[in-house]
Amino acid sequence: MRAVIRIVNRVLLGIVGLLLVALGGSVLAIGLGAPAPSWWLHGGRNDVLLDETERTRWRDEGWWWPVVIAALAVLVLLLLWWLVAVLRRRRLAEVFVDTGDGDDAVLRGRALETALAQEAGRLDGVEQARVRLTGRRGVPQARVHLLLEPHVDPGTALDTLTTGALAHARESAGLAALPSEVRLRAVKHHAERVS
Repeated sequence: MRAVIRIVNRVLLGIVGLLLVALGGSVLAIGLGAPAPSWWLHGGRNDVLLDETERTRWRDEGWWWPVVIAALAVLVLLLLWWLVAVLRRRRLAEVFVDTGDGDDAVLRGRALETALAQEAGRLDGVEQARVRLTGRRGVPQARVHLLLEPHVDPGTALDTLTTGALAHARESAGLAALPSEVRLRAVKHHAERVS
């Protein structure tokens, strides 16, 4: 399903891009003195895009400005929705597990996320752990967020996570590699008084 959405997205972007290039190129060519095609809206090089009568035709109508504002608001909302849909990293629903006998089993992505987060949360000095799997079913990637207690060395916590929880998840799922992005953050705390 995601591949279909990606193809539709690229086709629509290509069509919009070609239309904008064709329209912009036509305006530029006519502005530089090329003859206007028969389908062109205006007469020639010195003609303006919107003359005075076209700009003020609907100004006195009571319905005009609410319709213009509503149409622009809907357009902005659609564009924001599209931008969020394109930029959002989707959660991986399932992971292929090699069973060793030539068949593949399917592991729910949430189950692997939960197991990885629980094991990472049990590490010494980790206050909270969150895990999100992204990527493809055969090649998952982990995004791990660790909230560390104030006394923990971040390098030690990262090494323990890498050799412990991430290695266990990779081995249990039968993956050749589990690329991971780990973000470490310390718990906010008051400064301790030194005497």
